[in-house]
Amino acid sequence: MKTRFIVAALALSSFAMFCSPALAQEDALQKAVQAYNQDDYVEAVKWYRLSAEQGNANAQFMIGLMYDRGEGVPENDAEAVKWYRLAAEQGDAEAQYTLGNMYANGEGVPEDLVQAYRWFNLAAAQGNEDAKANKEIARKEMTPAQKAEARKLSSEWKPVGDR
Repeated sequence: MKTRFIVAALALSSFAMFCSPALAQEDALQKAVQAYNQDDYVEAVKWYRLSAEQGNANAQFMIGLMYDRGEGVPENDAEAVKWYRLAAEQGDAEAQYTLGNMYANGEGVPEDLVQAYRWFNLAAAQGNEDAKANKEIARKEMTPAQKAEARKLSSEWKPVGDR
């Protein structure tokens, strides 16, 4: 009887060890959303950061947005770009679109229409209508060489997990 309990306890602890990071991340994300919806931005940042540091693209985007807006943290465009990029590199269309805007406007990064077009193009390919419109605006301002470079960067891009 004692042996069964020990085996069951070991099995349960092994299960918890492998599942708890995913459960902890989901729990952190839920707490972040709840705090954000209650306008408790300092608490939301704490929970989003926990999930973002574990690689959650949605949480990374939200941390970027909060730095972009100065919600719960000092407004900091460079820090916003850092978090947007992490989410964009995983294929998050909203992060790609927003990163494109940051490049188009020179916010947190030097203004760069090639990079702006690249990120708009990737977001547009996922159906983001605003990205489609901004891609066309950027395209009209670019030289033929810039357009070629932007298309090349877009075609070579692969999400972080696929590299």
